Amino acid sequence: MKNFRPFLLLALVAMLASCSSVRVSSDYDQSANFNEYKTFAFFKPGIDKAEISDLDKKRILRAIEDQLMAKGFVKSENPSMLVSIFTTAQERVDVYNNYGWGWGAWGAWGPWGPWGGGFGNTVSRSTEGTLYIDLIDAQKKELVWQGQGTGYLARDVDRKQERINEIVGEIMQEYPPKKMASN
Repeated sequence: MKNFRPFLLLALVAMLASCSSVRVSSDYDQSANFNEYKTFAFFKPGIDKAEISDLDKKRILRAIEDQLMAKGFVKSENPSMLVSIFTTAQERVDVYNNYGWGWGAWGAWGPWGPWGGGFGNTVSRSTEGTLYIDLIDAQKKELVWQGQGTGYLARDVDRKQERINEIVGEIMQEYPPKKMASN
């Protein structure tokens, strides 16, 4: 049993690490000059359409604002770039069939003699969400960059902001586009 504990701990760490990963991708208008964008504002009509709670919208916008300001952008009433978001979510249900044979799995003389056996199902529910961050040229009203991040969402209110910061941070690592970053 003592040899089993390190394995259990390792499995738990691997499971938690896999839950925290974020898959990101981005796309952009290759004709856009990303060096021209220095100021930003949030595009309220687009953000209002996102089908998430107002509290989660605030968390996401706060994280985006922090990321843009860390990149040197300034929030402005007359921005060169508008920021919008939208989200999708789907619940994932995993059912694990636990069926096994072993020495006395149901006791020394379980229902199938001394070899025993056991079965049961374990159900795991999680919500995987995708956050899209759109950067729009304010003058032309055209989408110039879109980043998306997909990952598991935190259900715990205390962990939500931390998880949102992680997802937004991973997405915003893609901006500016690597090809354009050296211009």
